[in-house]
Amino acid sequence: MTEGGAPLLGTIRAVTHVVPDLAVIRAAYGSVLDYQPVDEGILPADTAAAWGAPAMAGRRYLTLAPACGTPAWLRFVESPAAAGWQALTTHGWNATEIVVQDVDALAARLEGRLEGSAFRVIGPPKSLQRFPMIRAMQVLGPAGECLYLTQVGSGSGLDLAQAAAFVGHVFIVVAGGPDLGALFATYAGFANAIDPPVSTRVQVISWANGLPPETEHAHGLVKLPRGTLIELDAYPAVTQPRQAATGELPPGMAMVSFSVDDPRVFAGLRTHAALLPGGGTSACLQGAAGEWIEFVGPP
Repeated sequence: MTEGGAPLLGTIRAVTHVVPDLAVIRAAYGSVLDYQPVDEGILPADTAAAWGAPAMAGRRYLTLAPACGTPAWLRFVESPAAAGWQALTTHGWNATEIVVQDVDALAARLEGRLEGSAFRVIGPPKSLQRFPMIRAMQVLGPAGECLYLTQVGSGSGLDLAQAAAFVGHVFIVVAGGPDLGALFATYAGFANAIDPPVSTRVQVISWANGLPPETEHAHGLVKLPRGTLIELDAYPAVTQPRQAATGELPPGMAMVSFSVDDPRVFAGLRTHAALLPGGGTSACLQGAAGEWIEFVGPP
């Protein structure tokens, strides 16, 4: 909380994906990314209702943690309605960016497991044009989810999180929609600094939507503590709102959870116990592109 001012949105606590098969997720993330289960069970009815997804009550869920133990989890909820979803083509949360120690070595690990691998490389390791000390690759996971895997070298001048394990924790989450101003308006009541939108080539967005690779896409940032970020992207006109089954969260990357310590954030929202390691008080709202946002405060 900023003294006497607007509340501060904290770090990323969890990213929730709705997927068709938890067994595939467990195997893929464990063997390739070294993520291991820290919680699993049946989604309680009060949690599903608080998420605005009462039909998901009774569904199985699985929460995975990075090998470094950083409290930024990947949470998966099983739903047959998520079959066939693919990131980067519909509005809402679309990409989960994880900081890694050696992206080229990770690419070699993936290449060595291509036969039967649940991950597909859609953007091989490449240095960023503006910051060549940062190298990133992009993959699609077993449920169509998009992961950016990023190595942050020294000398960029950027305050970005560092990997505390070969594959570290989530440090950037990406949402896309047709109205970039509306996306930013969701966060206007917070004291977090922003980087205004710029337009650059984002080849995975162009690839996913059948656009020329040189197409530029506008995107800006909301800065979070400890070198973490929200990236907001203007999506091309060929993309569509994401359709969700009645009473369910959207398929794929559905929700991102953020730490908050200011009770004002919860005013007017339905609160419940957070379904995350360590617990806490939780409340949800929906952003401009249909993305679900969960605030997690102290118990």
